[in-house]
Amino acid sequence: MVTVTSYDRRSSEDGREFFTITLQGGVEIVKSANDKVYMTIRKTSIPSTFDENVCASLIGTQMPGDIERVECEAYEYENKETGEVVVLHHTYVYVPEVKKQVEKSVSQSPLVPFSLNGQSVFAEA
Repeated sequence: MVTVTSYDRRSSEDGREFFTITLQGGVEIVKSANDKVYMTIRKTSIPSTFDENVCASLIGTQMPGDIERVECEAYEYENKETGEVVVLHHTYVYVPEVKKQVEKSVSQSPLVPFSLNGQSVFAEA
């Protein structure tokens, strides 16, 4: 489950304004690069078509799914509290529960996809 925690007003490259919704996952315990254990929460934001009133009303709403770490091109991130700049190779994305269920059922299926004259078909492995 993820929770809507806030929203932000943003501007697109062509100058149009829109709102992003900030989603937060559950607490997790991780180990840092120097082997220290700490607690964190994964967050991500997704664009929306909502106006500010709708965005404000969504705060506190829980939705099925997870926030997952995915690899990406390297970029610099500055810790606003310490001023430290680090190079990251990952970002976080929201994965709806529906998509996860479909991926899980396909990966656990005893059927193997293959092509028959350009038509996708399934056969037992």
